[in-house]
Amino acid sequence: MMIFLRRILALAIKEFLAILRDKKSRFILIGPPLAQLLIFGYAATFDLNHIPVAINNEDRGQAARALIARISASPHFDVVANIDRDAAIVPVIDNKQALVMVHIDTQFSDDLKSGRGAVAQIIIDGRNSNTALLAMGYLRTIFNDYNRDWLREHGATGPPAVLRIRPWYNENLLSRWFVVPGIVGLLSLVVTTIVTGLSVAREREAGTFDQLLVTPMRPAEILVGKAIPGVVIGLVEGSLILLLVVFWFEIPLRGSLGALYLGFFLFLLSAVGVGLMISSLARTQQQGILGAFLFLVPAVLLSGFATPIANMPEIVQQLTLINPMRYFMIILRGVFLEGDSYALLWQQYWPMAIIAFVTLIAAAVLFRWRSAA
Repeated sequence: MMIFLRRILALAIKEFLAILRDKKSRFILIGPPLAQLLIFGYAATFDLNHIPVAINNEDRGQAARALIARISASPHFDVVANIDRDAAIVPVIDNKQALVMVHIDTQFSDDLKSGRGAVAQIIIDGRNSNTALLAMGYLRTIFNDYNRDWLREHGATGPPAVLRIRPWYNENLLSRWFVVPGIVGLLSLVVTTIVTGLSVAREREAGTFDQLLVTPMRPAEILVGKAIPGVVIGLVEGSLILLLVVFWFEIPLRGSLGALYLGFFLFLLSAVGVGLMISSLARTQQQGILGAFLFLVPAVLLSGFATPIANMPEIVQQLTLINPMRYFMIILRGVFLEGDSYALLWQQYWPMAIIAFVTLIAAAVLFRWRSAA
């Protein structure tokens, strides 16, 4: 028994020494966990602060001004616009200048004082149901405090102000409408990155990479040939997921299907470029899988899939600009929930096109460099 334990202990010590002596292994043990801890710690937050709110106050009475002052003084809200006409409401919400619009009509103060009951309308952007629900909770707290103080100052018979909420784009604030379209991008990114991330590494591990290099094909042609399966597989799998989203989960597809697929194609090109970069650097499939994992976790986290990018620190928000999934998330939710078309999504297309171009060129350079090594 003692001999058996000594053998196991000796083998364990040998494995520890092998891991710790290898510079790459030491980096993998320390570097990625620390990087992901910092990203998770700053980016993965469900706190909602500095919510942009627009005010449309048609009542100049003291009661209305007191209510607006409470909203402005709240640490959760930042007043970004004061609207004086109804026509300005739609652009403010559509362009995401404000998440919340507070509308107080001309009779608010008079109705509150006369005992008829006063109504304040809240229009809220429901595209992200999680943030919408949090914002609604903060507003309800402000209104409850306002009503309690009003009743204390004017007697128990005084009527409270009534909060009437109208969500846009996701009328019932179903979280499924926000989350499920994003899963299309998440699963497509995972499949495409892993398929392409293992392509060259698989050849090296199987010993067929050198045979591939002596063929008449140039390195660029080999790279394109390995990129095509990733794009096709991503499109086919993404299309199947889209069918399930629309017909199984019954989430409305309100926008242009062509606009969605143009964004999908550019997104897959970006993912293929990243995957081929990883595969060109990896010598084994294990290294390819590890490299894909190191890319996928931050890419998903910094895409706005679960937590709003606006809640992240400024430096982390800048990092999201090089993440193709960030732009595809906007396209998916824009087409599904807002009914967006080509013109409205142009600002999301060109960054993904640039990312795809840069990553594919970098993959070609790395592939040529590793081929010559």
